[in-house]
Order: sequence, then C-alpha cells, then structure tokens
Amino acid sequence: MTLSADVVIPTYGHYELTERCLRSLGHQTIAHTVIVSDNASTDDTVEQVRASFPDVVILASEANRGFAAACNRGAAAGSGEIIVLLNSDVDPRPDFLEQLIAPFSDDDVGSVAALLLQVDEKTIDTVGVTVDRTLAGFPRLQGRPAADAVAPHPALAGPSGGAAAYRRTAWEQVGGLDERIFMYGEDVDLALRLRAARWRTVAAPNAVGIHLGSASVGGQRSRAKQQHLSFSRGYLVRRYGILASRVAPRALASEAIVVVGYALLEHDLSPLRCRIDGWRAAKGLPRNPAPPLDAIDRAIGFRESLRLRRRIHFG
Repeated sequence: MTLSADVVIPTYGHYELTERCLRSLGHQTIAHTVIVSDNASTDDTVEQVRASFPDVVILASEANRGFAAACNRGAAAGSGEIIVLLNSDVDPRPDFLEQLIAPFSDDDVGSVAALLLQVDEKTIDTVGVTVDRTLAGFPRLQGRPAADAVAPHPALAGPSGGAAAYRRTAWEQVGGLDERIFMYGEDVDLALRLRAARWRTVAAPNAVGIHLGSASVGGQRSRAKQQHLSFSRGYLVRRYGILASRVAPRALASEAIVVVGYALLEHDLSPLRCRIDGWRAAKGLPRNPAPPLDAIDRAIGFRESLRLRRRIHFG
C-alpha cells in the first residue's frame, strides 16, 4: 500500500520556478497532496497559483518568517503519513515521489534523502547532508558524477531540506524544523535531532530532481545567503554545545578561517556579526542531544572541512 504524502513547497516570489515545479508534480506516478506555503511573496505568486492550480492548497503568510516556518506551516496543514519538502527551484522527474516514499516501507525509517542533480543532469548537487565532527553540515557528494549517488560515503546524516521526505510521526516527535533558524542549516539540525531520536535515514538515489540552485536568494555568493548561513552556524554551535566539547579548538579555528577569509575577499564582516547573533539567539535554550556516532563522518578532516566550507561560502 502506498503511503499518503503531502508535498510542501515554500515560496517567496519567483513564480516561474513554482509554476515549473507544480507542473512537474502534476506528472507524478503516485497520488499526493500539494501544499504551497507562501512567505509573503512580493509578486503575484499566490494569485497565480490559485488561478492556475486549483487543486493545490495555498497558505499565504502576511510576513516572511523564513524557510523553517513556512515548511512547518505547510506540514501542519496536511495529514499525509509522509511529509515531503520540495524547494520551488527543483524540477522533479515523474517517478520522484514514488521512489522517495518507497523506503518508508521499513518502519524504522524516519527520513529519506533525494538525489538532486545540477542543471547539466550529470553532476550531483546533493544526496542529503553530511556533517563533520563539529557538526558543520555539507551537501553530500556534491560535484561528483550522478553514478556516484549510490556511494555509501561520506556518511548520510539526513536529507537536504530542498528535497526531503519525513515520516510524519518522526517529524512530530522531534517538533519539525527549528523556526529560530530563518534559512540554511535547519535541515541539518532536524537530521541530527531525528538521528538522536533513533530514527533511521536512507538515501533514495532513484528519486531525482534537477536543482536550479539558490535562485530564491540571489545566487551562491549573495550577501543574504552568507548572513543566514552564519547565523545558523553560530546558533547551532551553541545548541549542540560544540565549544564545550573536545572539538572546540577545531571548531573555533574553522569559524575563524571562514570569517577572516570572507572579510579579506569581500570586505565584509557580517559573517562574524551574524555568527554572534546566532550564538546569542541560542542563549538559555536547552542543549540538543548529541547524535549517534554513525551520523557523523569522522573521515572529514580539518583540511577537507575547510575545502567544503569554501565551496559553500564562495562557490
């Protein structure tokens, strides 16, 4: 029996991307419900979706409260056994949902990661996320040929929020996405909390979507993206007690190198300020439980971690 699924698409403008995504979902091989959770788009996205896709549930917010809030709002509006998060800049293949949901036939699977390809359809954008010892998250297998999507390493921590599936009972058990994170890093945090709650995660390399890439925030090196990345990193470092752990020296060195490098190249200290803001936002909050050891890829050394960080921050 196919499990019921709600596909939640958070939007903020760029209706042309949303339209393309919705038309592709219309060709899926299994039934599903689509919920568009709009974050106060400044264009006519809400009106266009209502006019062109009458079967789609549209939730319109009066303010942009961020990716996590939009996803949580969309998930709460549905009742499907599986919650699928899909960015509007992802073009899913016709059997995407069927392949993504199939692993949930195992009752201990709490989340599933899709394969996102870059626009050339030959290069991996991500197959979920992986984390190093400091719990810094990275797109898994990024830049490698599509054939490598079945590779077991680096270790899979959980799905990327751009194309992810979650068992609703698992999602609700850990409280969904942390809305204190406006954008970036919330999927890593959810992955770690699910793993700490002993839910298993798997990759579905046959669930393929084409990722157009950071279109909603102005591109890979946009200032807004760097600020959101920096805030979430500062926030999660404190939530997981990284600076009170044995990896504190490595974490401090890594963050310092990223901040100084960005300041030298871009003449911008906002990554430092935003890390501090994120740290302060976590003040007084309980520490998140540590994930199991198999959720962390200990093979990602210091130099490799810096290389991956450079790709995230500088493209």
